Formats: sequence, structure tokens, C-alpha cells
Amino acid sequence: MEAGGAEIADSKDRSGGNGSALLQGAALLGLAAVISKLIGTLQKIPLQNLAGDAVFGIYNAVYPLYILILVLATAGFPLVVSKFVSEYAAERKYHEARRVLRVASLSLMGTGIVFFSLLYFGAETLARWMAAPQTAPAIRSVSYALLIVPLMSALRGYYQGYQDMRPTAWSQVVEQTVRVATMVVLLLVLMRLGLGPEQIAAGATFGSVTGALAGLAVMLWYWRKERGSEPFRAQAPVGGDGGGWRRDWALAKRLSAYALPLCLGSVAMPILTLVDSFTMPRLLRSAGFDENESLYQFGLYNHGLPLVQLVAMIASSMSAALVPAIAEALRRGDADAVRARAGLSLRLTWLIGLAASFGLALLAEPLNVMFFKSAEGTAAMAVLAFTALFSAVNIVAGSVLQGLGAVRAPVLYLLLAAAVKIAASVALVPRYGIDGAAWASVAAYALAGGLALAHALRAAGVPAAGGLAAMKPMLGIGFMALGLLTVTHGVPPLLARLPAALPPRGTAAVIALGGVAVGALAYAVALLRLGVVTAADLALVPQLAGKPLAWLRRFRLLR
Repeated sequence: MEAGGAEIADSKDRSGGNGSALLQGAALLGLAAVISKLIGTLQKIPLQNLAGDAVFGIYNAVYPLYILILVLATAGFPLVVSKFVSEYAAERKYHEARRVLRVASLSLMGTGIVFFSLLYFGAETLARWMAAPQTAPAIRSVSYALLIVPLMSALRGYYQGYQDMRPTAWSQVVEQTVRVATMVVLLLVLMRLGLGPEQIAAGATFGSVTGALAGLAVMLWYWRKERGSEPFRAQAPVGGDGGGWRRDWALAKRLSAYALPLCLGSVAMPILTLVDSFTMPRLLRSAGFDENESLYQFGLYNHGLPLVQLVAMIASSMSAALVPAIAEALRRGDADAVRARAGLSLRLTWLIGLAASFGLALLAEPLNVMFFKSAEGTAAMAVLAFTALFSAVNIVAGSVLQGLGAVRAPVLYLLLAAAVKIAASVALVPRYGIDGAAWASVAAYALAGGLALAHALRAAGVPAAGGLAAMKPMLGIGFMALGLLTVTHGVPPLLARLPAALPPRGTAAVIALGGVAVGALAYAVALLRLGVVTAADLALVPQLAGKPLAWLRRFRLLR
């Protein structure tokens, strides 16, 4: 693998620059992230369909805990490894870059063992804290991934330091694909064996272990493939530059000093997600549900989350390009560029999130039946839809703040939101069940998103929309709602006249997909005709600047 660094560096020197390669690598990594997140989000649908809501509840209680522990175990090291490796590579100190990899790998293997032990041997204790003892086998099952993922993360950081995104991109996609395939196979096998929900959920979470092994195998394949190259053989061995363990120890302390602040910034979102795992089963049991029923209700509550997370994924993809773009304009002292980039991103996020939230809420029942086989939990799903708007705004506004150097503010807002989520859940869940939990989530994300948005607008110098400018998007939502209601109330009578009746899920799919198409078209036309989206906005997108823009003008859809 060290050959990868030397080979990449040499190729950069020969090409006379790496701007194009950097852009291509960033695009490749972004595409891989979208694909892997899409696989990871949508895999929850077959999980619920195959195993039911009790297993779905256990899985969704355990997985956020694993993500939080994983963030703590890797402690921001991948980004720091990338930073240090890129600096040493620029100076052609390839042996120091390999030292960074070695020290980071050993450090992360140590933290991985510690947190594996915490989850494996503390599974029953953590399950009792959740008031859900059935989660213990799944906690123990997923813990093995902590022995693998930290090393894989260090290797990814090393390659990214050389601006080679291929290993990371392929390993992400392979990891998620194998994880979902393992989950489905084990679900089918364990269900055929007649095992209980706790064992079946443990099989589902074990997919994280096999996925991590597959991702690590990809990284090691790249390493082995490049070890025999001439640039690698020309490099001095790692141990031949002196210093010994004292230099390694000093480097480990430097890496930790950079990584810990990143770790603290990364734990805020997992903590907010984890609040439900540690509060809802307990609060549902206090409302009179037994353990099995509380986990079943928790599974129903999670019906709405995969669709909400898809909206958040779009926002995350936008934010990946936003941070460096704003930081670059800030370094140039170009206040106009900062204001324009931040304003456009926040406005676009608001328009997309607004439509997604109202659309998911109005189509909650057909979407629920289409994806999860029944209408149970529809009310909670409709309420949770509005977290799509606030979480997307929070992600993009937080990225604006990070680009402007205000890295602590988004973390603080998320921690405040977690506190509000706990307080609101305690007040609402015992009385209103999962519907109360959904309202608590909306309140928490609204607080985090509102604070981040207000701070980002002020910091970037973007004036907040008011008056007619603020009302026009809501008028567009009104047109969208009319289109959706036309579909939801008009299509069922038409389908009833078919010679052969569709099954319930087929009917729901026609209504849901038809509603999405009609609602999106009505909303887009309304935004264009009301002047919310202008020709100047569309001209910023290269794919729309030519014939599509002329076509919109021809049909008088643009003002």
C-alpha cells in the first residue's frame, strides 16, 4: 500500500498538476457516498418487510448506539491521517507518511479493542439502560465490527491523503452491499429456523461485521496490488529512518491532539439520534406496554425515518461541496461570493426540504403501506416528515458555519436539541406514545435547524426573507397540496374500475408514486411562475442553461 502513495505522488509530478484529478476524485467519492448511504438507508425497508416491526425496533435501537461508539472509536483519525499524509507527500517524505499510517493504525486498533470490549461485555448492562433486554444479543453481535472498522478507516485516510479516492469509494460501496446481503441472508435463515426476534435482530446487525470485513478486504487488495511497483521498492523501509518508539509516541500524541476536537464535533448528531434508543422503550413501558410491545411500537415509529434520511442525504451531498467553496471565498476575502454561495445553498435547501416534508406528510399512508405493508404508525410517520425540512436546514446551515470557521456552534445547537428531545419525550411519550415521540423529534430538529439557520444567515451576511418573498414558497406548497389531494382522492375510484383489483400495496404504490410526480410538477411550476426560482438561478446549473431554459421560456413557465 505504501506503493500507492509513492505511485500517486509520482503520477502527480508527471502530470504537472492535480487539479483535475482532485475534482474527479472528489466526484467519485461523493458518488460512492451517495450510493452507500442510499443502500444503507433503503435496507431498512426489506428488514421490516421480512422480519416485522419487533425486529425492526430492536435493530433501530441498537444501530445508533453502534454509530456513536464507532465515532468515538475512530475519534476523527481518518481526517487527521489524510491531513498529515498529504503534508508529508507534498514534501516527498513518503516514509513519514507511512509512519503516520502505522501509528494511526496501531492507535485505532487499540481504541477499537477497548470499545469492542465495552459493547461485548457490557451488552446486558446497556440493554437494561435502554429498558430493552432483548437488544443485548444484537449489541454483542455488532460489537465485532469495532475490531475491523478502525483499521479500515486509517487505510482510507492514508489513500485520501494522496488524493486517491478510488480505494475509499469502492470499499464504501462493497461494504454496504455486503452488509445488506448478509442481513437479508441471515434474516431468511434465522426466520426459517424459528428463532426469536432478539436472535433475528442479532443476525441483522451482524451484517455490519461482514460488511466491514469486505471493505477492509478491498483496501488490502489495493495495498497488495501496489506493493510490487517500482516506486515502492525505491522507497526506504519504514523503520530505517531512526527515532524508534519515542518518535511514534510523539506522533501519536500529535494525531490525537488534532483528532479529539473533530471527534467531539462528530458525536453531536449520533447523540441526538441515540436519545430515542435510550428513552422511548423505557417511556413506552411506563405508558403500559410490555417489552415486546414497546419494541414493536418503536419499530412503527421508525417507519418514517428512512424517507426522512433520504432528504438529509441530499443535503449532506450539497454540504460536502459547500464547506470548501465558502472557505475558499473567505480566504480570498470575497464577501460577495460567500454571501452568494451561502444564500443560494440555504434557499435551495429550504425549498427542497419544505416540499419534501409536506409531500411525505400528505402521502404518509400510501407510502407506509407501499414500503411497510400496513398503515400502522401513519400518524407518527406524517409528523416525522417535518424533521426532513429541519434536519436538511441544520446540515446545510452547519456546513455554512463550518466554512466560515464557526465549528463549535453547530455542535452546541445539536446538543441543545438533544436536551429538548429528552424533555419533550418525557412529557409526551407516556401520554401520546410514538406520536408524542414524533412531535418531540420535530421540536428538537426545529430548534437545531432554526438556531443554525439564523447564525448562518447572520455570519454570511445574507438577509432573511420576509413579507411576500417568504409567503411565495408557502403558496407553492398550497398548489402542491392540491395536486397531491387530487391524486389521493381521485385515483382510488379510478383503480376500483379496473377489471382486476390491485393488491393493497399495488394500489398504495400507484397513489404514492403518482402523488410524488404530480406534486413535484405542481410545486416546480408554481415556483417558476411565482418568481421564487428565476432564470438567473437556473442558469447557474450548466445542464439547465441551454435548451431546457429556452424550453421553459417558450412555454412561459418563467416570469
